[in-house]
Amino acid sequence: MKVAIMGAGLSGLACAITLEKYGVLPTIFEKRSRVGDRFVNGEALMPIFYRPINDCYAYLSENHGIFLQPLANISKMDFFSENRHGVVNGHLGFINLRGRDDESFECQLFKQINSKIHFNSDNTYEELLQDFTHVIMATGDAAYALQVQNFQVDLTVSLKGATVEGNFDRHHVAIWLDNNLAPKGYGYLLPYSEKEASITIGYPDYSENQFLNVESLWDRFYTKVCKDIGQNLKITDQFEVNRYTMGLCEYPRLGNTFFTGNCFGAMMPAFGFGQLASILTGIYVAQDLCGKGKYEELAKPLKKSYHNSLVIRHAMEQLDNHKLDILVTILNNSILNRLLINKNLNPLEIASHILRTFTINKHRKSP
Repeated sequence: MKVAIMGAGLSGLACAITLEKYGVLPTIFEKRSRVGDRFVNGEALMPIFYRPINDCYAYLSENHGIFLQPLANISKMDFFSENRHGVVNGHLGFINLRGRDDESFECQLFKQINSKIHFNSDNTYEELLQDFTHVIMATGDAAYALQVQNFQVDLTVSLKGATVEGNFDRHHVAIWLDNNLAPKGYGYLLPYSEKEASITIGYPDYSENQFLNVESLWDRFYTKVCKDIGQNLKITDQFEVNRYTMGLCEYPRLGNTFFTGNCFGAMMPAFGFGQLASILTGIYVAQDLCGKGKYEELAKPLKKSYHNSLVIRHAMEQLDNHKLDILVTILNNSILNRLLINKNLNPLEIASHILRTFTINKHRKSP
């Protein structure tokens, strides 16, 4: 068995680590010059998105022999709408780095592999099919899955973000739900340290958003962030991503080609979380190749989570700023706070079922 992995991102590296554990040494092909060769930004692993898993780091190390370290745990989350402020407290997850930094997830995974990586690779999928018995698509986007007509696009999103300097509590994050800043989208702040943080807005590229001026949105968002946290933040670096595809592959495996990460559809539509799902797709492919399970079966919970997340996203998109004010105010309710951090509940799955029923009933009543 000769295995090629296209892409040295989260899913590709997780796949390589797991294959090596079972005695298979894959060959990795990466088009960029190094692992994590992209802008630096903060991301998060939050157990509310991955129930019944309650600690993603412990789960990966104890069950899959993959070891990652966060920048900090999250103990408080501030929600800001146009006119309201809500707070959720408790063990809410962990912050991590992505991109060109030694502490990024990509770099941490890279240190755990022995497989050879061909950087600056221009090898095509078709070429690898000629030389390898199995090809793992882990390229970080859906281009190849779309090329072979194995991907259902649900939406595309645009992002703009920056690294900022200020004074931060490493354990506190913030989210903005305000259509004036990110129409049908969101903004967030994730600290890297006491002195640096990442701020980002993301919104869908729907027809009603096609004439938006991203610079105007960004200026409003930056001003609102500075006002809400009471600081004049200094921007030190910026990034922008346009029309990033979100969707889901129809078949996780076609012949001896496996689709992982964002080729599979690991990005969850509601708030853009997808790191754990991406890592798990790589692990599951390796387990399939080594006779430890079937990828299609192992990946079913990930597909279910994706669909639940899509329902929540569509519901959130229907909320105007007045309704977002109400939602953020409700988050201050102590009972809701306890439900959100209850390890025995999956609040997002519950919410998706309720919202799905509401949407169906709404359509039935429509003339």
